[in-house]
Amino acid sequence: MNLIDKKVTHKHFGTGTIVKYNDSSIEINFASENKKFVFPDVFGKHLKLHDKSVAHSLEKILEEKETERKEEEWKKEEEKKLQRKNQELRWGHEKLMKNHKLHPESQMVFWCDTEEQNSSFSEWTVFSGVIKSGNYKGKPTKPTRLHQNSAVLLTAIDSSMPEKGRRILGVYMVNENFIGKLCEDGYIPAHSTYRLQLTEQESNQMLFWKYYINEKNSQKMVWNTGKYRYFDNSWMAQILLDIVSLKSDSNEREQAQQFFEHFCKMNLITDQELPKPNGALMRI
Repeated sequence: MNLIDKKVTHKHFGTGTIVKYNDSSIEINFASENKKFVFPDVFGKHLKLHDKSVAHSLEKILEEKETERKEEEWKKEEEKKLQRKNQELRWGHEKLMKNHKLHPESQMVFWCDTEEQNSSFSEWTVFSGVIKSGNYKGKPTKPTRLHQNSAVLLTAIDSSMPEKGRRILGVYMVNENFIGKLCEDGYIPAHSTYRLQLTEQESNQMLFWKYYINEKNSQKMVWNTGKYRYFDNSWMAQILLDIVSLKSDSNEREQAQQFFEHFCKMNLITDQELPKPNGALMRI
């Protein structure tokens, strides 16, 4: 479409001739002087082409541009809605974080099968499992007690060993922004910093039942069913403190010490007042 030398009429400046234009501007020669306008926006309300065939082509361009403008406005509005929604979610999340009441048993011990012994450390996450019965059967289990102060203890037991031989493989704090009540997929990701994996030699020295007792029978060492158990905050602190003592490498020991101090701070535990481990293995 060529607009050069085409006659136009402007509301205020009268009749003129198009002398120059590009994708964003148009220049018209009127009787008194040349004027520049925004192209193609000036057409329609302020400027009319005399050539009807060219005017028809221009109308299509204007319609396309109007459609693009409306789509752009719609996108911007949708972005604003999404931003408002995300802001509301952040506010709700912050409120839950701020108003959280510390549960005395908000730590998790997880039973890793053979495959999970590798994936738990390569991906630094565990899956809480699915609900076995009832209205929500098949849906992921919500780890409702887990919060910023929670750690996940990874354990395993050799098939030939009795339950008392359950070993601690490693431990991690949950992700900084994790709230168990809001967990819909059942996956519990690790904190970006506080995570420890034990060597096989170290793991053999860290037996889970040294720290853990069953409420109904303090000397009984039975897991029964399920992938995880909740347990006492102070027991997790005992485990972390022993891991610090276990580490011979200075860097690893410092990392474990920082983990322990962070955990105690998050759970309002004073390490000087921490009792000695007194799990089922200590009561035989």
